[in-house]
Amino acid sequence: MITKTIKQFFWAALLSCGMTVGMTSCVDNDDDVPMNRYTAEKMTAAQFLTENESRVGDFITLLKRTSYFAMLSTYGDYTVFAPNNEAFAKYMATNNYKSIDEIPLAVCDTLARTHIIKTKAYFTTDISEGSLGMNMAETFIELSINTDAENNNAVVHFANKVARMVEYDDSVTNGVVHIVNNIIPRTSDKLPDVIKADSTVSIFAEALFMTGLADSLMAYEDKNYPEWGADKASQDSAYTWNLSLKCKAEGSDPIQWVQKRYFKFTAFIEPDSIYKKFGINNVSDLEAYAKKIYDAVYPEDAGLYDKDYRNRKNPLNRFISYHLIDRVLPYDEIIMRKDCFKHWDIDKCDPEEFYETMCPGTLVRFSSYNEQLYINRKGHKANVEVPGVRVWKSTESGSSLQQAPNGIYHYLDEILAYTTEVRDVVLNCRIRFDSTVLSPDFANSDRPRYGEDKLRGYRLGYIKNWRVLGEKAVIGLHGEGVWWQHYKSNGITVSGIFDMTIKLPPVPTGTYEIRTGYTVNPERGVVQFYLNNVPCGIPADLRIYGPDPSIGWVADVTGDDTEARNANKAIDKAMHNRGYMKAMDCYWQGAAKENVLRAKENNLRYVLTTQYLDANETYYLRARQVLKDPECYWSFDYIELCPKSVYGSPEGEDTH
Repeated sequence: MITKTIKQFFWAALLSCGMTVGMTSCVDNDDDVPMNRYTAEKMTAAQFLTENESRVGDFITLLKRTSYFAMLSTYGDYTVFAPNNEAFAKYMATNNYKSIDEIPLAVCDTLARTHIIKTKAYFTTDISEGSLGMNMAETFIELSINTDAENNNAVVHFANKVARMVEYDDSVTNGVVHIVNNIIPRTSDKLPDVIKADSTVSIFAEALFMTGLADSLMAYEDKNYPEWGADKASQDSAYTWNLSLKCKAEGSDPIQWVQKRYFKFTAFIEPDSIYKKFGINNVSDLEAYAKKIYDAVYPEDAGLYDKDYRNRKNPLNRFISYHLIDRVLPYDEIIMRKDCFKHWDIDKCDPEEFYETMCPGTLVRFSSYNEQLYINRKGHKANVEVPGVRVWKSTESGSSLQQAPNGIYHYLDEILAYTTEVRDVVLNCRIRFDSTVLSPDFANSDRPRYGEDKLRGYRLGYIKNWRVLGEKAVIGLHGEGVWWQHYKSNGITVSGIFDMTIKLPPVPTGTYEIRTGYTVNPERGVVQFYLNNVPCGIPADLRIYGPDPSIGWVADVTGDDTEARNANKAIDKAMHNRGYMKAMDCYWQGAAKENVLRAKENNLRYVLTTQYLDANETYYLRARQVLKDPECYWSFDYIELCPKSVYGSPEGEDTH
């Protein structure tokens, strides 16, 4: 067991809770590792494969042509999908290889990395369906389940739809091994070409290329991202400076810097069969449909760009680009990590998240109801004002791969568009952006998984939509943890004497109250906020807890009667008059509802300003640490843009 005592900086939530957390590595002490159910002996993944050479000998041969067999013999935390010999026989026959030795070394390397997840051991008992995260080839492994009609409807597990797990959950001292009956598919094609190859989405694919938007989805690795050199030493120094006790997990650094920068994308696509339900049988029909929608939303542009398909104001271009987001979003991570849903009070409101699309000036609203994912739905549970568009799960989507090295796509069950109803009704709500969605770089790197006690560090100057300056400034993303008193259990930490500017996502034109959510700690510092370089009041002292008279936090009066509700409204109003709000009541820390964030005196919202925002303009939030102490930091949780129709409504804003 490794006990980590954190004095300050990134482990902010631990401090807020006033506790020290003991973390147990699954490989630190192999006394905790379950006996391998096949051999009843403790062994590494490499040893397990060797013990089963008669079944996975070809995979062993392939691994030994690379460095990965040796890797699987050492310390680590791996999930290995081991194709059996029958899987390799099919693969070699398809690709005209007579033996494993004929497979080019570069292909061997890619095949090996495709079948190994390096960061965590995933058992089928941990997740029934959904993304397991990125493999070493930096594409996602998605687990799905089905039933075997020929075997008493037994549950069958698949990796990426086609690799059936014929044996699974074999525990080893450095992870877990699953044996599969097919090679896990992977392509080197970029996302537009993968979409084009899918015959079920031919109309969308044709429009994607016609508008030139396919070109925008071809980027992958940032070749201008420099190798770590002197600046890594500088960033390490800044991080160490801000962390008076350097906490090292065995074999790892206290902060894991992003080594490569990638550009990735997500597309949401209507299959041809959905278009045909609306009388759309070809691209010309889709163009006419798009014109009807977007001429109504942008009447000032009607008729001006109809045949200029590459113009961003062209209706078809707007239609397609509204389906695109500039980051990779697996199905079960679009709103938040799957494990985080157990911290959400669905009786209060449906879980949701907002993203800027590649259609200029537009947002999409994602929400979850009844374990289904929707776009631009407005309502709570079955009480629906706007039904929205449902996103299909991979198990509903046939056998298409649906992903490329630089992205992923999902099918829709209705037509998605930025209509006047979306603009004026669906997005007429409190719009809360988790801090981690404010740059695609946070999603496009291999971020820590849920429960991993790790911090991902980002090189300054290479975070899209963020400009960070300042002495010993460091930007870090902390993975989700049950101990974090943060919305969605994660957060961005900004340290040093920083001066940073973030581009805010666009919202429909109107007057908004702009707020930021944060956690309090004596080492947080004092931050001056600006909107487009205009100061937002006086600096916010992030060290002051809620009960301080300057904030006025008072615990809620218990009860659901009128007297209790009125008392709590009075508390909220008094706090708001001082420029503060309690946190939301729909999310709690850990597994206990009594740990709801609203009940935490160190979870606050700070009201920055009230401002008229134009959807066609760009706005920037600037945050500057005013204390001359590089050990201070800001634990940045989320941003809210709340329209006047909500914060100024006669009923008052809800507490969710």
